[in-house]
Amino acid sequence: MWELSVHYLWWILALLLIAGEILVPGYFMLWIGLAAAAMGVLLWLVPSLSLLAQALLFAVLAIIACVIYAQWLRPGLQRREPGSERLNRRAEQMIGQRYELIEPIIHGRGKVRVGDGQWLVSGPDLPLGSTVEVEAVDGSLLKVRAAQ
Repeated sequence: MWELSVHYLWWILALLLIAGEILVPGYFMLWIGLAAAAMGVLLWLVPSLSLLAQALLFAVLAIIACVIYAQWLRPGLQRREPGSERLNRRAEQMIGQRYELIEPIIHGRGKVRVGDGQWLVSGPDLPLGSTVEVEAVDGSLLKVRAAQ
């Protein structure tokens, strides 16, 4: 029978953690898995490390790997194009846009046509056909003012 070296156990743990990351993504287990893989390499190079030393080194390597990700890699992955923070919030993309009233604003309420839909607006009383500019959004309500 062959004997399983301890560094193989670290590599198996690394594979399990990385596989766990694939099943439940979140970038957390990946970095701890990389620390386990590094422990496997370290133990392969220095097989005489005690179990306590292995545990402490693994903890330190896992913390270092997670800090490297959080401080240097994560911010680079989160860079976005200007305006993309509003990409999936359609109403906020309308701020600054101009539309024509399809229902006059009476007592602070009216409607505009946006594409093939209608949006409720609030603002100063204005007659049908007036051009308004969207100033803000409150849920599905567009807050408008008369366009200049």
